[in-house]
Amino acid sequence: MHKPIPRRDGMSRRAVLAASLAAASATALTAAGATASAAALSGPQNLSGDWFATTPRSVRPRFRWWWPDGLVDPVEIAREIDQIADAGFGGAEIAAVHHSIKDKSVLDTAHHGWGSAPWRDGVEAALRQAARRGLTVDLTLGPSWPAAVPGVTPDDEAAAQELAHGRASVAAGTTYRGPVPEPVHAAAPGVTRRTLLAVQAARVEPANATRKETGLDPSSVRDLTSTVRDGALTWTAPADGDWVLVSYWQRGSGQQPESGPHSSPAAYVVDHFSPAGTEAVTGFWERGLLTDTVRRLLRAAGGAFFEDSIELETDALVWTSVLPAAFEKRTGRPLLPCLPVLVLDNSNQVFAFEAQLTRQIRHDFWATVSHLFNTHHVTALRDWAHSLGMEMRAQPYGLQTDSIASAAILDVPEGESLGFKNLDDYRCLAGGRDMAGHTVLSCESGAYNGSAYGTTWDRFLRTMGGAYAAGVNQTVVHGFSYATAPGVAWPGFAAFSPYNGASGYGESWGPRQPTWRHAADIAGYLGRVHQVLRTGAPRVDVAVFRQTGYTATGIGASWFTATGVPLGWTHQFLSGPLLDLPSARVENGRLAPDGPAYKALFVEGDFFYGSAPTLALDDARKLLGLARAGLPVVLLGAFDQAPTPGVPGEGETERLREVLARLLALPNVRRVTDRAAVGDALAGLGVRPDARYATASTLLNFHRVSGDTDFYYLCNGKHAETVKPPVTAVDHDVTLRRTRRGATVPYLLDPWTGRAGRIGRYTEEGDAVTVRVTLEPGQAAVVALGRPGLFGDRNGKRPHAVDSDADRVLFTDHGLAVRASRAGTYTTRLSDGGTVTTTVAAVPPPVTPSQWRLDVEDFRPGADATSTDIVRRTLRLDTLLPWSQIPELADSAGVGRYRTTVELPADWTSAHGAHLELGVVSDTFRVTVNGTRLAPADRLDPVVDLGGHLRPGGNVIEVEVATPLINRLRVVQPSVFGAVARQAFGLSGPVRLVPYVQRRLA
Repeated sequence: MHKPIPRRDGMSRRAVLAASLAAASATALTAAGATASAAALSGPQNLSGDWFATTPRSVRPRFRWWWPDGLVDPVEIAREIDQIADAGFGGAEIAAVHHSIKDKSVLDTAHHGWGSAPWRDGVEAALRQAARRGLTVDLTLGPSWPAAVPGVTPDDEAAAQELAHGRASVAAGTTYRGPVPEPVHAAAPGVTRRTLLAVQAARVEPANATRKETGLDPSSVRDLTSTVRDGALTWTAPADGDWVLVSYWQRGSGQQPESGPHSSPAAYVVDHFSPAGTEAVTGFWERGLLTDTVRRLLRAAGGAFFEDSIELETDALVWTSVLPAAFEKRTGRPLLPCLPVLVLDNSNQVFAFEAQLTRQIRHDFWATVSHLFNTHHVTALRDWAHSLGMEMRAQPYGLQTDSIASAAILDVPEGESLGFKNLDDYRCLAGGRDMAGHTVLSCESGAYNGSAYGTTWDRFLRTMGGAYAAGVNQTVVHGFSYATAPGVAWPGFAAFSPYNGASGYGESWGPRQPTWRHAADIAGYLGRVHQVLRTGAPRVDVAVFRQTGYTATGIGASWFTATGVPLGWTHQFLSGPLLDLPSARVENGRLAPDGPAYKALFVEGDFFYGSAPTLALDDARKLLGLARAGLPVVLLGAFDQAPTPGVPGEGETERLREVLARLLALPNVRRVTDRAAVGDALAGLGVRPDARYATASTLLNFHRVSGDTDFYYLCNGKHAETVKPPVTAVDHDVTLRRTRRGATVPYLLDPWTGRAGRIGRYTEEGDAVTVRVTLEPGQAAVVALGRPGLFGDRNGKRPHAVDSDADRVLFTDHGLAVRASRAGTYTTRLSDGGTVTTTVAAVPPPVTPSQWRLDVEDFRPGADATSTDIVRRTLRLDTLLPWSQIPELADSAGVGRYRTTVELPADWTSAHGAHLELGVVSDTFRVTVNGTRLAPADRLDPVVDLGGHLRPGGNVIEVEVATPLINRLRVVQPSVFGAVARQAFGLSGPVRLVPYVQRRLA
């Protein structure tokens, strides 16, 4: 153990951040908590009958809407708002992004840059038309990312700063005479000023070295700043070893927002840790952008200001002038003696003290940075947005800051499907959201590298299914590009394609895409998923305490991520500041009883600092209070000997261990040393998950409660897209806990059609209902446990089936019925103890259509970049193949209508039906039978029930399929898209019509 560095009088390590979080959030948390409580009590039974079928715009998915800065036409802007509204989406976020345009001069930033008069005219047109159509428009704080505004120069106090270091070696007993060592990296262009913060000498200590870091003796560090004269110094090293001189230079980082310039003068990234940086942003808006008209329109159609992930780029250490004072106020110690183990070179640490001390110093530093970020940036911007009647939505990650605490401050925290490595990254933000009593966790959704114009909605849905199970309930689709820009080629301007001369990432959805014909089906599906996942209050099994609240790391919770989730467990992450929120109370053994109502708290080592089992003294006291109030707690690791995560003050380690000894002595606290024992420890405490599977499964779930109704979102997903092997279908029982015992029945809610119907076969035991769940990879379903008659169900308290050998048991408008696809005698046991035998004499055999007529609308470049010509052609097919294998369609993209006629026997009756199995179909599709278009079908399980639409004799079946554009673009723009392999789109089958007979049970 190293000798503790003396601590001066000051606030506790987390007190300042906790006070900031609690004070800044108090009003919002009170209002949000009241709203959440009201929602939990109101329940769907108090809503209209179309609560699930017809969702409001407020819960519909929205788009990231990319503009080429201000080079936009208000008429076109209004037209694009209409396109988004007509397709059933809920809004858009205006973002100035144009990575695809290599020659930025064509954008004329002097007259049409971000924030210019034409840009404001475009914003006004968007807000005005959005208000007419009931849409919401969000605005990014600046062009592209990170946050930046014109008028800030790299040398300004408000600009992003860095601490660059220089170094010089001094042998034992020798004298250094010369200039202060220059920074190891030159300043960025435009940076003309710098300030020498300090010059230090430190003795090299090889015992403290690591593979990449030079070891130093912390007790040897001495300040030589006062000896500097006219930029030079003279210093003689002691004879007890080799030494190093380190200089520290404060200067602007010179960073501009991505793919600029976007304005004239050019915008520079602001300081994210000081009031000056935030005031530069808000001041620019107040002085130049927020006209009376814009303010009025924002209150009518504006939703939120938005900030993308915090991608501050520097070869050195991120810095701000207020850091030394803030560090000393938080820790009671000066920052300068710690600087050697903090400086960076190309993101790599340069020097190290003894390992634990180094880790503790770095923890204290980044905790201070986190406090400054959350106080002066996140909270300040949120409060400013509120003053304008707006909310603040942001991706609060990218730095070593407490993103979990940031999520609790923001009105709407946001993650991203491209940058997040797995579902635990979302669970970090969800923990902050739910502890703060907020409702929405947003996601920047569906960006894929190298997939421009080749992204399928199939892939999108597979990606997002798991994210919803991790707490996401707002989808910001990436994205919708403005129609055109100078020099672009068909099918129009795209923000990220071409990207470095090749196919880019992110899709440009909209009318240019053939699949836009079916976009309303996707919007309806996503809106219904959102509706369920915003109803009432969340219920999460376990809170995982995280000493360091980073996200976008891919680091999860050891036992829960690997073992617990496959068995049905759900978890979220909390960081220290969340334990100071009003919701951090225990009632009936539940933490945050009005919100996620965690049943237990799990604590393990800090993965971000060597997996050390550390706890801050303040946090340990909070955990002790929660455990004494009755919360079960499980700790994994040597927490009886835990050190503090930061440098301890005098006697602090001893006080921490006294608190931990009291914690570990409580009967509702377990400490285990093997992660495999976590499940048994929870069971020993009487803690079990709300959803339970008999064996490990890829099924994911999220539970919400509204009044006496439980909603379970279920998805056959995976922890991360890169996980191998791929997910396969699930078909097993799932046991779901219900809030109201006995008086509730299970309903299946179909997000594709909006239909809700009572489940016909299930079992009950105590507070649990067991249902069978069958889902294809990526497919999702919603089960609601609610009172009889909910959703307009006419079956009331009729007995249900508990077992049957029929294909399916279902409730119809006339009562319970069975379905069978083969002749036979079927036995069904009922919940009232009765048994019913049903005989099905005959079922027509499956039919495989042998002839198809395919009418194709082939999308091709038109007269200009935004015009599309459609070439129509008709083919006769004896065999279904993907278009890429049909010579006439190999390079085609568009919409194809497949028609066939199926003959059914003369004795076909109303008791007959059939499932249309489409096999492989890509991308989106719709089915029409005998002239009637059916409700949208599940994209990830293309089997359509045609019951009630078929008749004896000939039946005309049409399958309309829409494809992405990539196969056409491969030949239209081979220099950009030619390297992309031809994709297999269209209806490939095999297609079968599988008849069934449905019989009502007596």
